[in-house]
Amino acid sequence: MSESIIPILLDIPEGFETERLLVRAAQPGDGAEMNEAIGESLKELQPWMPFAQSMPAVEETEQYVRESRVAYLKRSTLNMQIYSKADGKFIGNIGLHHIDWDCRRFETGYWIRSSRAGNGYITEAVNGITDFAIHELGANRIEIRCSARNKRSAAVAERAGFTLDGILRSSTRESDGELHDSKVYAKVRGTEF
Repeated sequence: MSESIIPILLDIPEGFETERLLVRAAQPGDGAEMNEAIGESLKELQPWMPFAQSMPAVEETEQYVRESRVAYLKRSTLNMQIYSKADGKFIGNIGLHHIDWDCRRFETGYWIRSSRAGNGYITEAVNGITDFAIHELGANRIEIRCSARNKRSAAVAERAGFTLDGILRSSTRESDGELHDSKVYAKVRGTEF
């Protein structure tokens, strides 16, 4: 029988670094730079991200950032901002959500601003958050779920060494109003780490 976990009592670091990235929990005041990145990337985000169906106001993005901060402190969702070490610029967002603390199962999701796409930053961030989940959170399973039509997101999962567990047919209604198949990738303790 496992011991009961009280997530809010867990001491979890505020972030981590990779070779080129600083990844940290969202902080009040981060909304403006995130909003700028959303505006730059809206067309690329719209097919996959519910928050990007229309351009949010800066205040809406700041509200999201502050709600993310509260969720991080409650340990219910661990959203993090991605910054370039080279120039300090906000380049994207990654997080751990759909958390099951009893099983130590986490799902990661991510997006990158368009001007920084194609440089391997998201794969690097996924590898970093995977290590974070394993070493800091005691993860037993880490998942990446994406639309079967989102080839770029699936490619990130594959480059990061996640195994395709399966395809859930007609499991998600996407922004186009259609039901999409979802790919479920995972890394599991004892198998991939």
